[in-house]
Amino acid sequence: MKVLVIGGGGREHALAWKLAQSPKVQMVYVAPGNGGTASDMRLKNVAITEVDALADFAQAEKIGLTVVGPEAPLAGGVVDVFRARGLRVFGPTRAAAQLESSKAFSKDFMKRHGIPTAAYETFSDAAAAHAYVDRMGAPIVVKADGLAAGKGVVVAATLDEAHQAVDWMLLDNKLGVTHNAGGARVVIEEFLVGEEASFIVLADGKHVLPLATSQDHKRLKDGDAGPNTGGMGAYSPAPVVTPNIHAKVMHEIIQPTLDGMARDGIPYTGFLYAGLMIDAQGNPKTLEFNCRMGDPETQPIMMRLKSDLLDVMTHAADGTLDQVELQWDRRFALGIVMAAHGYPEQPRKADVITGLPAEAPDAVVFHAGTTRLSKDLVTSGGRVLCVTALGDSAKVAQARAYEALAGIAFDGMQFRHDIGHRAIKR
Repeated sequence: MKVLVIGGGGREHALAWKLAQSPKVQMVYVAPGNGGTASDMRLKNVAITEVDALADFAQAEKIGLTVVGPEAPLAGGVVDVFRARGLRVFGPTRAAAQLESSKAFSKDFMKRHGIPTAAYETFSDAAAAHAYVDRMGAPIVVKADGLAAGKGVVVAATLDEAHQAVDWMLLDNKLGVTHNAGGARVVIEEFLVGEEASFIVLADGKHVLPLATSQDHKRLKDGDAGPNTGGMGAYSPAPVVTPNIHAKVMHEIIQPTLDGMARDGIPYTGFLYAGLMIDAQGNPKTLEFNCRMGDPETQPIMMRLKSDLLDVMTHAADGTLDQVELQWDRRFALGIVMAAHGYPEQPRKADVITGLPAEAPDAVVFHAGTTRLSKDLVTSGGRVLCVTALGDSAKVAQARAYEALAGIAFDGMQFRHDIGHRAIKR
């Protein structure tokens, strides 16, 4: 079978890498792909990003399955277009993808269906938003209502920070984010205390299959300091998600979400990612929903998956997920993101990357913001690489990942030195 993976980041490299391992796969096309997918003989980059052109390609090449990686094409309705042409595709429809593409839609949905989440209000008027911030106090969380590539959330420790975030997102709209009806809007919500975890499942409209648990590191610098980013590293499993908490999340968050979407006439198919905050008593609340795999969580999760991903994805696209069981490597997987100079505000491009290690059974370098420029591999985005390794414990996986990273160099590179510290502490 020929497979198409839509996207060009680290998540898509990891998905394509895993799909290519299936003996049933003839070729995995990645659109548009990156420097890493271009270097892998099992993968082929396709320089297409426009939705109708992607569907044309899938028809012309007789693609048997398309897997959509990033949020933007999902919010743009790529699944609707593919389905209308009778093409097998895995991902949520444009309507279902509102769980991610609109924070206001998502919060209203959770409130309506009794899914535990932080208290909130939604504003398009800056004066009203500022008054709400003053009334609620700090710390408080300000979120842009729309897709912001992981940069639309400010966890404000002070009132000044919160007011600045409101002005930045609402008055200046520096992120250029618009919600589904157009214009800028913010969701302001209570600050939740606890430990974050990523809980990702596959859904086919009726059935649900949880993936291995994971956690990521959102802050740029060691010790969880610095600005929020799209993610500076991740690991799987997440020790904070005990069997009891896992059952709670499935019962109180995941299943009610899928049931609620079906009741609202928007059956959910695709990856569903619940970003959780788990308090000291083991109670989970939903910070946000994403309608795709996490990045960089996908990289360690794919390293641990032993099942044939093509089989799993085919069942998911065909509505038969109840016929699948997933097999996992018992080892711990950990990925370290290497980011460009100036990330997250103004990442620099075209820095030459050297010293990439060869792929090993226990260590793989997944590419994100890389491209080929003549004979050189150069940076082309904020998050450049994710160096991912397996080990018998969190500490061993961490040591192996940093060992694999040690020879890699590019000017201005940034990475954290403490990825996995929470898991090791536990």
